[in-house]
Amino acid sequence: MSTSPDIAVVIGGASGIGWATAQLMAARGDTVAIADLDGDAATARAAELGGRTSGHRVQVTDEHSMRTVFDTITERHGAIGAVVDCAGISRPGTIADLSLADWKATIDVCLTGAFLSVKEATRTVRDGGSVVLVASLNGRQPGVAMSAYCSAKAGVLMLTEVAAMELAPRRIRVNAVNPGFVHTPLTSGAGLVPGLVEEYVENTPLGRAGTPEDVAQTIGFLTSDAASWMTGSAIDLNGGAHTMRYPNIIERIADMSAANGATDA
Repeated sequence: MSTSPDIAVVIGGASGIGWATAQLMAARGDTVAIADLDGDAATARAAELGGRTSGHRVQVTDEHSMRTVFDTITERHGAIGAVVDCAGISRPGTIADLSLADWKATIDVCLTGAFLSVKEATRTVRDGGSVVLVASLNGRQPGVAMSAYCSAKAGVLMLTEVAAMELAPRRIRVNAVNPGFVHTPLTSGAGLVPGLVEEYVENTPLGRAGTPEDVAQTIGFLTSDAASWMTGSAIDLNGGAHTMRYPNIIERIADMSAANGATDA
């Protein structure tokens, strides 16, 4: 996988997939700017990587915050070569019960944040650069109680295609990656529901959950010269889970509640 050292912005880069991606990009010689809602963590991660790596606080749902951080990065490091948006949240709940606030929060971070990442990339990424959006298996596979997250990630996939068309004249490639279940801070709550992680794995033909490093390797490919003729694409990276069934989170939670009720009795 060949690539020349570049300036790379990793949004949501202080933990999980973003941190694994920042490490990979730094290891291949890129100057990495880590942007995260937790600015202290971003700064600490930058210090771990050393070199010219920088850490920044950003609120991906706020246009002014996004513009400011991209301007700060370009002033400090120069023209950006790659932007990777890993920011995300999930607020599960059936449509009947999900609050409007949780719906909006999920859409804002997962879809509006991706939109603003691409929008800022149009200003600051050099011709011939690359943008990668982290979508999800849920962009193409529905799940009970996942309406907000599924809708947001499906939107990210279409945003990827539109952005690829619009930025193609500048040879800026825009692609997405669709991870399945990956052990990250975002998915840590699944481990609190008995049997849920096991059900994810049972519905993954390759028989294991993913790691942040699995996803980072694919992002590394998409931002490299090896993917120079790829744009508007979404790579399914889920151990084959898109060919199977998505777990029913509500049923698992109900089973847990029933078991707890029986224990209390």
